[in-house]
Amino acid sequence: MRSSSSSVSVSGLLLLLLVVLSASSSSEAAISCSDVVKDLRPCVSYLSSGSGKPPPACCSGAKALASAASTTADRKTACNCIKSSAKSLTIKSQLAQALPSNCGISLPFTISADTDCSKIS
Repeated sequence: MRSSSSSVSVSGLLLLLLVVLSASSSSEAAISCSDVVKDLRPCVSYLSSGSGKPPPACCSGAKALASAASTTADRKTACNCIKSSAKSLTIKSQLAQALPSNCGISLPFTISADTDCSKIS
């Protein structure tokens, strides 16, 4: 298992990056941290101690969050919520990195712990 801060950063950023699927822009977020947490809660156990394919509820939540975060403000809000929530979790970074492909979601970028939420567009 990797160090908590490294694993948490990768997992938090992975989940954030799921919401970057939409390219529209807005200045006011319609999504809340409670929405983000609710959608991604089914993934926590899998990302912490799972293996193989994620459970269907996890993929459903990740896809729901990707659909809900349709504006730049939503994506930035989701990123910050995930980073904040992830501080209390220890996640397997390899599962986090594989989550998009395992859930049938394509991402046009590389998942990185260096993602800056303020630069999400």
